[in-house]
Amino acid sequence: MTVFSIHAFDPPGDVPALRQQVRALVAAHEGGWDPVRRTNCWATADRAFSRALGEAGLLGMIWPKAYGGHERHPLERYVVLEELLAAGAPVGGHWIADRQTGPHILKLGTEEQKEKYVPAMARGDLWACIGLSEPGAGSDLASVRTQARETDKGWVLNGQKIWTSGAHEAGLMLALVRTEEGAQRHAGLSQFLIDMDTPGVVVRPIIDMAGNHDFNEVFFEDALIPHGALIGEQGAGWKQATAELALERSGPERYLSSHLLLVALIDAVDETADAQVTALIGRLTAELWTLRQMSMSVAAKLAAGEDPMVEASVVKDLGNSFEQDLPKLVQAALPADFNLADGSKLARVLRHLLVASHSFSLRGGTREIIRGIIARGLGLR
Repeated sequence: MTVFSIHAFDPPGDVPALRQQVRALVAAHEGGWDPVRRTNCWATADRAFSRALGEAGLLGMIWPKAYGGHERHPLERYVVLEELLAAGAPVGGHWIADRQTGPHILKLGTEEQKEKYVPAMARGDLWACIGLSEPGAGSDLASVRTQARETDKGWVLNGQKIWTSGAHEAGLMLALVRTEEGAQRHAGLSQFLIDMDTPGVVVRPIIDMAGNHDFNEVFFEDALIPHGALIGEQGAGWKQATAELALERSGPERYLSSHLLLVALIDAVDETADAQVTALIGRLTAELWTLRQMSMSVAAKLAAGEDPMVEASVVKDLGNSFEQDLPKLVQAALPADFNLADGSKLARVLRHLLVASHSFSLRGGTREIIRGIIARGLGLR
């Protein structure tokens, strides 16, 4: 059985010119970007930069022009994402809307939902978050307990979501909730588009060990949302949500989260560098290049309309291992007298990633969940 099928990555158009367009945009805005926040760029928000990307036609790239998109090829979009992440550009604000929520609405939404939300996402004005995990139901999404009860006036929501990235700055949540009282597991789940300024929607911050505010708790306290907030079919939420998650498991963000540490290490060495350090740079570069080729192959398979669930999960698992191992390997290879508090770019980025990298494998499904998907795809369970 083929474990990982390889697809040719062949974007149309002038790819070097597209890369240069992104680099020029980054150069025009990067003056005040902090090295540590650039390391955490997928979770760093900058409204001015998001709007600049929108004005340049670099958001909603593959969406229909009728809804503010640009009808470009999916692999052109991949090129843009790779450039932005490699540069440490602040993409966190618009990231979920551009990657998941916008395409989800275009696929399953009503005409009213498409017109209300998608053009604003393409402009970089509307950011989104995903309401999945709950206390006691982190990776076991089928155990969600948040309830939506239909009334004459609309749906009344009660419950809680946790670890919701960007909820404190998002204008919209795509939430998975239970719409059939007493239904168990996969049955009776539906998805809703929830405006975050709805009365009864309360966001509370979760501050991580590195002092960052990326995650949040979101409470629904008799929050009334309109009948038209339901997206897709009532009761089909499990199927819709799992299909949506495939979009976030194989992209360049799955191996580039620690990339700026490798860049900082390369910038810091010279001809007198220890052989152990130069050997590590060679090893990490080779691993990075291999992961990149695998990720691009998955992107090409997606662009061809094929299902890369197993390959995407393999990229995520290997990419997370690479991202999490990189800071520890760099620390071990540096001289014993290297000072993590010396204020240098290398020290600051390394210090941050030694703490933050532990969370990388949680995004898009824990390692146990991902390996279970791989095992099922290979017929092993």
